[in-house]
Amino acid sequence: MNFTASLVSPTPDKSGHADAAMRILKRLLRNFHGSIALRLWNDAAHYVGHVPPASTLVIRDPAILRKLVLQPSALVLADAYFRGLLDVEGDLYSVLRLKGYFQTLVLPLRERSALLLDALRLPRKPLTAIPPASSSAALLEGDRFSHDHSRQSDRAAISFHYDVSNQFYKLWLDEQMVYSCAYFETPDSTLEQAQRHKLDHICRKLRLKPGERFLDIGCGWGALVCWAAQHYGVKAHGITLSQQQHDYAQRRIAAAGLHDLVTVELRDYRDLQGEAVFDKAASVGMFEHVGLANLPVYNATVHRVLRPGGLFLNHGITHDEDGWHPNIDTEFINRYVFPDGELDTVSNIQRGMEHAGFEIHDVEGLRPHYALTLRHWVQRLEAAHDEALQHVSETAYRVWRLYMAACAVEFEAGGTGVYQILASRRGTTEPALPLTRRDLYA
Repeated sequence: MNFTASLVSPTPDKSGHADAAMRILKRLLRNFHGSIALRLWNDAAHYVGHVPPASTLVIRDPAILRKLVLQPSALVLADAYFRGLLDVEGDLYSVLRLKGYFQTLVLPLRERSALLLDALRLPRKPLTAIPPASSSAALLEGDRFSHDHSRQSDRAAISFHYDVSNQFYKLWLDEQMVYSCAYFETPDSTLEQAQRHKLDHICRKLRLKPGERFLDIGCGWGALVCWAAQHYGVKAHGITLSQQQHDYAQRRIAAAGLHDLVTVELRDYRDLQGEAVFDKAASVGMFEHVGLANLPVYNATVHRVLRPGGLFLNHGITHDEDGWHPNIDTEFINRYVFPDGELDTVSNIQRGMEHAGFEIHDVEGLRPHYALTLRHWVQRLEAAHDEALQHVSETAYRVWRLYMAACAVEFEAGGTGVYQILASRRGTTEPALPLTRRDLYA
């Protein structure tokens, strides 16, 4: 059945609002190849596509169409969704196809002028009640940060993202509270299985041995340091800038009786003391927060505190373009989610590690694993919507839901990647690794 460009209004429209809205929607979505339904503030419905759509955009405020005429960007839709001025019924992932479409949409001046006239004909205020997202909770505004990656700015940025609520994270993370890419041995592995596999995979890559001194930079809620101590007998130390993560990790250590093996502290990586203090080190989901300008300091610090020949596993998200430049993706991430997050290509990350004196041994891409992880997280978060609102606002819930779904799509498309880079500090003639990698899969 062909639904393309039909408009149904349940009541006669003498004001011309529906006609103006239809002309705007038809032009904005004229070349969209997906299938979607749109329901307006007056219950008029507009359909695009050749199959019954999997989702419906509910536009509650005419201002959204005016903004799209002035700025055809998916950020307009995202902001409206966070504020409760727009809702998504049905499959969220199918709606995310609009992001790429609006990135390439260009309106000639003549068409834009005609659409502006239609936009002026639209009502000035919403004609239906707006859900509480816009009225009861302030929109998260990550763009207020200085982005200078000072200690104070980094601490505030980490708090913005990670100090939301431990109880909120527990709703959709696995039982280990691992907030990074899982490692799926099969596509139908559970999230719990995949995260345990990931923790063990890291420990096996680092060839951890009893009594070794192990450092986890950005230790989160303590999953890796506790796992490494319990299963490999190392003396593990973790650092974080998040007060809530620190407090949770301390309780976890106490509950597991790991005081003799595991310590966690609030500390900036730049303030790590000593030379050749640790035998092994890991950084999981950390270097994305460092800032590209600070990566040399980050790499030099890890190099300094690691003994010669010591192994370093550097795990983090990358993207397919050099540097961190203004665009819809970077603006979205820095405004709503990671205020000081910056990504680079995996080759540039490796080059920086080599310049700091590391020898690269292995690089493993985990992109499909992160797409699966994110879909698990979104499904769990959606199932826990009502409980989530006991810990965060509706706005915050919407930000996390959209952010993780959009990231899943981005990982699936290949624009974003995630890699584990295994390296060692130069300075010894002893081989850092076995001659083969059979021990990893024994």
